Amino acid sequence: MNSLDTLDLSNNHLSGEIPKNMSQLKFLSLSNNNLDGALFPTLSTMNQLMFLFLDGNSLSGNIPNDFSFSNMSLLLLDVSNNLLVGKLPRRVGNESSLKMLIMSNNNLEGPIPTEFVQQISLVYLDTSHNKLTNFVPSFVYPSMRFIHLSHNRLSGLTKTMFTNSSSLVTLDLRYNEITSNIQELIQDLRYTGLSILLLKGNHLTGHIPKQLCQLEDLMLLDLSHNNFDGPIPSCLGQMHFENDGSVDLQQALDYHYALGSRYSFSLHQYLQEQVEFTTKQISYTYTGKILSYMSGIDLSSNKLNGSIPYELGNLAKIHGMNLSHNYLTGEIPATFSNLAQIESLDLSFNKLSGNIPPQLSELTFLAVFSVAHNNFSGAIPNRKGQFMTFDERTYQDNPFLCGLPLPKSCVHFVGQPPTIDGHNSLVDMYVFYVSFAVSYALVLLAITIVLFINPHWRRTWFYCVEMVLTRCRYVIEDNFHKTW
Repeated sequence: MNSLDTLDLSNNHLSGEIPKNMSQLKFLSLSNNNLDGALFPTLSTMNQLMFLFLDGNSLSGNIPNDFSFSNMSLLLLDVSNNLLVGKLPRRVGNESSLKMLIMSNNNLEGPIPTEFVQQISLVYLDTSHNKLTNFVPSFVYPSMRFIHLSHNRLSGLTKTMFTNSSSLVTLDLRYNEITSNIQELIQDLRYTGLSILLLKGNHLTGHIPKQLCQLEDLMLLDLSHNNFDGPIPSCLGQMHFENDGSVDLQQALDYHYALGSRYSFSLHQYLQEQVEFTTKQISYTYTGKILSYMSGIDLSSNKLNGSIPYELGNLAKIHGMNLSHNYLTGEIPATFSNLAQIESLDLSFNKLSGNIPPQLSELTFLAVFSVAHNNFSGAIPNRKGQFMTFDERTYQDNPFLCGLPLPKSCVHFVGQPPTIDGHNSLVDMYVFYVSFAVSYALVLLAITIVLFINPHWRRTWFYCVEMVLTRCRYVIEDNFHKTW
C-alpha cells in the first residue's frame, strides 16, 4: 500500500519488532501492544513520519548518544511506558521539527543534559517516572511550554531556568529530592504566564516566598508534602486562580498548519494536557476540558503556622483548598463564606480554634469539608444544604464541638457559656457540677480522716467549733434582748 500514510493498530495484541519498511507513513500508532526489541535503530529509518505513538509496549534498549531528530519529520513522539534504559543523549538536533516528546515510565537515568532540552522547537516534554538525577536544567528557549519531570530523583534547581520571553504553562516537579530555595525559581517564573505549578513531595524549606503572588496567571498551585514553615502569604488572596484557556495543548502545539482536517480526529485524544492534583481527599488526573474548569491551592503537610489570612476568602473562583496537616492557629476567617465555587475545603490536623462560621452553610458547591483534629468549640453550623451531607468524621477530635451529626448535644450550653478573652469557652456544665460535688466530698472525707487519726487535732477542732457556737449563741441572745 504505497499510498498509505495513516495507520492505527493501537490497543491490540500485536507482538514482535517494529517493521522497518514503513517510511511512507505520516501517522503511525502502535500503542498498547506487546511489541519488543530495540527502538532507536528502527526509528531512524522512518524519515517521513510526523506522528509516532509507541507507548505501552515492551520496547527496550539505550538511546544512542549521537541520535538526532534533525533528519526526521517527527512532530510528536510518544515512547512512554516501555523498557528504555540508559541516559538521555546530549544532542538530539537543534534543527529538529519535534514539538512533543513523551518518554515517561521508563528506566532512564543520569542527569538531564542541557543540550537535550534546548531544542528550539520543543513545546512539550515529559520524562516523568524515570530515575533522572542531578539538577533541573535551564530551559532557555521560549518555545517550551509544558514540562513534566515528576517522580524522578532530581536534587536541585539551576539559577536561571527560564527567560523573560518564556510562555510556560505547566511546570511539574512533583516527587523529586529538590532541596533548593525556590525564591530564585519563582523570580524566573514571574514573566512566563505560568498556569500550573506542582512542587509536591520534595524537601523544600523556608517561608513560602511572597514573590509567588506575582504569578498572576496561576490556576493550580501544589506545594504540599514539603518542609515550608512560617505564615501563609496573605497576598495569595489577591490572585485569581481561574483558567484563562492557556492549558489548551492543541492550540499551543499549533499543528493545524501541518494537519488540515486529515489527522485532527486521530490526534484529539493525544493532544490533551494531563495534570494530577489532589482534591476532595483523592488524587485525580485532570485532562483536557475538565482541567480547564479546575483551580486550587494545596499547602498541606508542611510546617506552616500563624493564622489563616482572611484575604483567602477573596478567591471566589477557586474549586479546591487544602491547608491540612500544618500548625495553623486562630479561627476560620468569616470571609470563607465568599468562596462561592469551592468544592473541597480541608482544614484538618491543625490547631485552629473558635467557632465554625455559620455562614459556611451557604456554600452550595462544597462537597468535601473537614475540620477534624483541631480545637474548635461551639455549635456546628445548621444542617442545611451541603452541610446535611457531612458526617461525624468531618468534625472528629474537637472535644468542645456540639450538635448534629455529633452525639454531643448543645443543650448544656444554652444561655451564653462562660467567656475567656471574648471567646466562648464551652465547659460542659454537667461535668462541672459533678466534679464540684466530688471535690467537696473528698475535702470533707479528708478532714474526717485526719481528725479521727490525730487526737490532738481532734480536740483542737472540737474546741474551735465549741467557741464558734458559744459566740454565735451570745450574739443571738444579745440581739434578742435588745429587740424586746
